[in-house]
Amino acid sequence: MHSHSVASDSLLAALRWRYATKKFDPSRKIASADWKTLEEALVLSPSAFGLQPWKFLVITDQATKEALVPASWGQRQVADCSHLVVFAYKKDLGMDFIEKNLQRIAEVRGVPVESLEGYRKVIAGTVIDGPAHDQIAAWNQRQTYLAFGSFMTCAALLGIDTCPMEGLVPSKYDEILGLPERGLMTGAACPAGYRAADDRYASLPKVRFEAREVFEYI
Repeated sequence: MHSHSVASDSLLAALRWRYATKKFDPSRKIASADWKTLEEALVLSPSAFGLQPWKFLVITDQATKEALVPASWGQRQVADCSHLVVFAYKKDLGMDFIEKNLQRIAEVRGVPVESLEGYRKVIAGTVIDGPAHDQIAAWNQRQTYLAFGSFMTCAALLGIDTCPMEGLVPSKYDEILGLPERGLMTGAACPAGYRAADDRYASLPKVRFEAREVFEYI
């Protein structure tokens, strides 16, 4: 077992503990050390070709959080949580962004960027000249959801509550957060913090189909 492995029972206990928190305790804030861990976890999120076509907007300013409540179908989680994470994705992808990614590969791995020419052609052949191009915004949003799901699992392992939210008006979020002029669009939001003691949903049994209903081994 690797030194960084999580015990099976600990992992499953965390996943059984987590739920879509309906009511946060506004007095409890995520400690800076725990937040830095979650920040790094988001940085480590996977994406197709490692392109990372996203921006994670972390909102702790109370006035901004309150302004987002009407754009969230009135759900108070966005205002009462500690950190609100808005998962935004790029509306488009051009060669400039691909070049930026290749430069980062060269920097981190210590190789000449010229050596990545083959990889450049593969990426461009998919997202510029290929099947992903006509649906690039939707493709980018799907990449963002990889980070979205990973974030909730990592938070649960740290004992931090989350609530995945698509129950919002993306265009209103975009407007409030000034995203259109940055070429970004709101995909989803995830309040994070700590459940309120009187959130009755916390104690409800988790309802899932049995494994035999959703697995098929071939």
